[in-house]
Amino acid sequence: MTRIVLIACVVLALAGIVQAQTTTLSLTVADEGALTIPASTSLSNTGGFTPFIGTTTYTYFIRTGSTGTGSLQLKVSTDFGTGGPSVANSGTTGDTLSYTSTMTGVGTAATGTINAASTLTNVGTVGNSAHTPKAGSSGTVSWSLVDDPAYAPGSYSCVVLFQWTSV
Repeated sequence: MTRIVLIACVVLALAGIVQAQTTTLSLTVADEGALTIPASTSLSNTGGFTPFIGTTTYTYFIRTGSTGTGSLQLKVSTDFGTGGPSVANSGTTGDTLSYTSTMTGVGTAATGTINAASTLTNVGTVGNSAHTPKAGSSGTVSWSLVDDPAYAPGSYSCVVLFQWTSV
């Protein structure tokens, strides 16, 4: 009997050595915007100096609070090469790269035709308390570029930066 009591005392003493503790996980969820765009968009035309056209389809993700808003904007960060169109000089050359946009879900697309520039131009906006689904919402930018006979034959490309602002 003494043995059983001694074993019970040792087990109870060891049980007191192991402690259970907890931790609280805390986080702050902020206003945030993100998007997924393809690496490139091809512009093509049907000949006869018709405009070069193409469409960039993107997926956007946004979360704004009760006072937050967001603006999706774009700018031409690297112009077309020498001999081709020039967005930077489009006022002089008439090489206008323009676009229209659409947005599904919580976003509102910019209205009308907008001339792309080396400064930020609007694609669309979201208001306060906006939340896209986990899979995101979609949008498009439909491009149109004047086909000027002055362009030298060859391949040209420019880089367009898309970004969320005021999120």
